[in-house]
Amino acid sequence: MKWGRDPSYGEISSAELPLALQEKISRYDVLKAYTDMVLGIGIDLTSYMENETYRNIVNQNFDEITVGYNMKHGAMVNSSGQLNFTQVDALINKLKEANLSVFGHTLVWHKNQNASYLNSLIAPQIIPSPGESQLDVSALLDGSFNGWSRNNAAGITVVQGAGLNNGPAVRFETTTAGNEWDTQLASPEIPAVVGHAYEISFWIRSEAPGQGRMSFAGMVNNYPWVNGGALFNTSASWTQITYNEVWSSSENANVPFTAVANAIKIAFDLGKVPGVYYVDINSISVIDLDAAPVEMNYVNNGGFETGDLTGWSALNNGAGIEVTNAEKFSGSYSVKMTSSATSQNAWDLQLQSDEIALDASKTYTFSFYVKSNVAGKGRVSFPGGVNGNEYPWMNWTGSGASEAFTTAAGTWTLISVELTNTSNVKLSFDMGYLPDVTYYIDEIKIVEKTAAQGVKARYAKVKARRAGPIILDKTPEEKAQIIGEAMESWISQMVGHYKNDVQAWDVVNEPMNDAGDLRSGKNVTNPASDEFYWQDYLGKDYAVTAFKLARQYGNSSDKLFINDYGLENSLAKCDGLIDYVSYIESKGAQVDGIGTQMHLSLSADTSKIAQMFQKLAATGKLIKISEFDIQIGTASPTPDEFAQQAALYQYVVDMYRKFIPAAQQYGITVWGVSDNADEHTNWLPNDAPCLWDKDYKRKHAYKGFADGLAGRDVSADFTGELQY
Repeated sequence: MKWGRDPSYGEISSAELPLALQEKISRYDVLKAYTDMVLGIGIDLTSYMENETYRNIVNQNFDEITVGYNMKHGAMVNSSGQLNFTQVDALINKLKEANLSVFGHTLVWHKNQNASYLNSLIAPQIIPSPGESQLDVSALLDGSFNGWSRNNAAGITVVQGAGLNNGPAVRFETTTAGNEWDTQLASPEIPAVVGHAYEISFWIRSEAPGQGRMSFAGMVNNYPWVNGGALFNTSASWTQITYNEVWSSSENANVPFTAVANAIKIAFDLGKVPGVYYVDINSISVIDLDAAPVEMNYVNNGGFETGDLTGWSALNNGAGIEVTNAEKFSGSYSVKMTSSATSQNAWDLQLQSDEIALDASKTYTFSFYVKSNVAGKGRVSFPGGVNGNEYPWMNWTGSGASEAFTTAAGTWTLISVELTNTSNVKLSFDMGYLPDVTYYIDEIKIVEKTAAQGVKARYAKVKARRAGPIILDKTPEEKAQIIGEAMESWISQMVGHYKNDVQAWDVVNEPMNDAGDLRSGKNVTNPASDEFYWQDYLGKDYAVTAFKLARQYGNSSDKLFINDYGLENSLAKCDGLIDYVSYIESKGAQVDGIGTQMHLSLSADTSKIAQMFQKLAATGKLIKISEFDIQIGTASPTPDEFAQQAALYQYVVDMYRKFIPAAQQYGITVWGVSDNADEHTNWLPNDAPCLWDKDYKRKHAYKGFADGLAGRDVSADFTGELQY
């Protein structure tokens, strides 16, 4: 074949030569050259500060940045509620050099919160007993009253669920005013030691304001005053009444409340003031203050002396979890856990305690004994978090911090660590690392560190009833006040500190469920350690409060947004968010804009995208695409998949520009810089959702996005002439 020029055509100029796709993409200008709207990008703080290539892309192409994590509650607030501004201050100073503005993200969300700190604020008040109670209340617990005497017996009953923490209570009903002893419940004889000091205490409440007293037999004063009066006062709130001192006229001072007989009795006298009274049964205690001190173990059934798994849940049974009397460190029982033949992950054999309420301001010693039939390996994880960490490395055996501990064949090993900054936590014994191993675990304890000091390593099982700890939960009203104050503290400090540097905020993030109703954590069975649902304590008006606070402590001209995901996927959710904005404003707060995140995939329903923008435009609010990316589903897409991604990027921008009036277009923020794996350890791993590839080269998606911004195919103007 002979090549030649067709004489019917003129000479072909270099400008007419077709350009390859990558050549076209390389000739595009920086993104912000194609639009007047605010063009933003979600960044990783560390990458921006330390990676020059990453930083240059951000500086050259965008007007505004949103920090992915570091401006959220979980990153900013420490365990004492104080804010550390150091990292973000340094970032903002760096951004100023590039003339980039900052969009604040986010003030109130249910994720990325310092949940450990927030939960500690509303944790139940824990009131430990000073020792073992000498009083047997079993006849009250079963309602038989065996051994107890009653005046007005018909008016004294046991009611399940009426006590503290829904426990049992003795109900006293006095219908007419009379003598104190006309409605009286008196105990059996209680063995005592003459000359020992005693403390008698209980928790009581009444349906209306009331009064009562306790009387005694065998004490130095059988009708002592308490709190400066012969009678104590009661109300609708639980009140602790404690007798441990009596007035001595000879000493002209209060002296210990001592026994003068080898047996004593106590009596509740509630017949003087009519009303209905409740005494929490489990809180009634008679403590010998001069007896040898004993430690308070906060783990329910930590020695498995009930003979079963009361207080525990077998989450993954492996080859079996059971209570046994064949092996025990002390007492009568231990728990036996056996891994299966295929066991390889820690959680393949898992036993978890009920939630344990601790005081985050105190230090505790957590300890247990473990042995195995062959050499083994295990760990304890802490749902709820120790210092906010569910899986801490700890110095289990005194040989250095590690993920797990080892167990010896046939020998009991003591595991003992300290717990700090811990409130509501569970103990999860994760013993599935190795197959075909049988473990025995006993004497699981959490005690206050001061109580644990000086106690011998091997404890005897205590048979006496341990009174307490009393766990006094806060009322919903108290929790609402505390969490409201915590929200104000957080927003006032955060917005106030950045008042001169940040003029736009996501105030409330992801408030809606996919069905369009308000999100709640009440049905979340295993929340992550950084989840906290402000709305569960502050109610529907939590966002009203947040917007008012952001306006109060910021600038009057700040743009305040509400932001959510999946609005293009669930139009019911979009409608619900719009309705919620109307509700917020009906309560006197101002919402300036709505953010639609738009984390899409190639299968996104484009018709719904258009409908969403139309609905949002009808609100009259500023509309922002706030976290825009398009996942493909693989880290190695085909050219066709890259083309589909580019087309969808362009389509979304086209629809935004088409349906959102120019005056309502706040702008578009793309989420993440590149497909580099370092940027996707936590978000969309093994995917390629961004505009730059893993080597920071522009992708086909860059062209699609730029064409959408420009409103045309920018490359149509390019010629085939070489550019240098």
